[in-house]
Amino acid sequence: MEQIVIGGIIAFLVTFYAIPVIIKVADLKKLYDVPDERKIHKKPIPSLGGFGIFVGFAVALLLMLDFKLLPELQYYFAAFLIIFFLGIKDDIIVLSAQKKFIGQLLVAAILMFKAKLLITNMHGFLGIEAIKPTVQYFLTLFTIIVIINAYNLIDGVDGLAGSLGLITSAVFGTFFLLNNEYAYAALGFALAGSILSFLIYNFYPAKIFMGDTGSMLIGLVNTILVIRFIEMAPSGSNLPLVATPALGFGILVLPLMDTLRVFGIRIFHGRSPFSPDRNHLHHILLDRGLNHRSVTLILAATAILFIAISYVAQPIGTTYIILGLAGLFFAGVLALYLTRPRMHLHVVKSDEESMSNAKVRLVSIYTDPAPVAVDEE
Repeated sequence: MEQIVIGGIIAFLVTFYAIPVIIKVADLKKLYDVPDERKIHKKPIPSLGGFGIFVGFAVALLLMLDFKLLPELQYYFAAFLIIFFLGIKDDIIVLSAQKKFIGQLLVAAILMFKAKLLITNMHGFLGIEAIKPTVQYFLTLFTIIVIINAYNLIDGVDGLAGSLGLITSAVFGTFFLLNNEYAYAALGFALAGSILSFLIYNFYPAKIFMGDTGSMLIGLVNTILVIRFIEMAPSGSNLPLVATPALGFGILVLPLMDTLRVFGIRIFHGRSPFSPDRNHLHHILLDRGLNHRSVTLILAATAILFIAISYVAQPIGTTYIILGLAGLFFAGVLALYLTRPRMHLHVVKSDEESMSNAKVRLVSIYTDPAPVAVDEE
């Protein structure tokens, strides 16, 4: 256990001291995420924070883990490196969605065929227990691709992807620690330590973004943790669970369901599921007048609530928990849409006393409640 704690501390410290250096280099080389009509931030901000997360995470694992005791770790590291280089290239010179997807398929192939990371049992979801080998590969591939992109796509507000990644990796790490799965506990806590350090610089107002390098790494690590969790949790020695797919779904429900919902909207309108828009949960909350900090805290608290519900509700069974969580998610989204502020048209009036001292009363499009008029000299 001491090694796990030390690993988390190492990850935290390495990332903490790496981020200021990365910010300085990004400033010198003008490596910024430049705002446009779709983005929320108003000024150029460095987007290489994922480099710092990766360095802290990787150094902690290399120092604290014995790869001989868990051979699949070498393949996990190969997958981490591929995701790292995909992300860095995209953060610096932009990578097409097709090339990024091909890289993710390569990562999935390494995890499935070399590390033997597969979902082999649904543990009663829709009455399904063990599944056929062919289905195992398709289901695992779908899971890997969706979770990696889920964290990538929800990274739209200062601190949001990091906060959700911190919660999920810490929860998985705690479970594995309690069940003496120290290598997987190290994965969870090393990632949590790096993210926690990064959030010091990323929480509103952000000094740096994690970029695709950080968000895809968080998604990949959580993919490994959730699949391992689903496979071994029913027989866990100290904390056995009876509805592991449901609990795994509950831990990741916000990024997962938001991504699937947005993908569905885009496909329904005849667009690529990877095309950008403003339909994510954080966009809906921002459009209601909330700031970055409020959006992040609300969604982080909601994620913790979903985890608690899925854990407490285990006795009702996997199927009912998953359907209930999905229903609760969509009910919340529907409530946000139905109660969104109404739009009104304002009028512009001017008191033309003189051309040099014209007092203008600006009245523009606003949302409820009625706005306070602004006088500009």
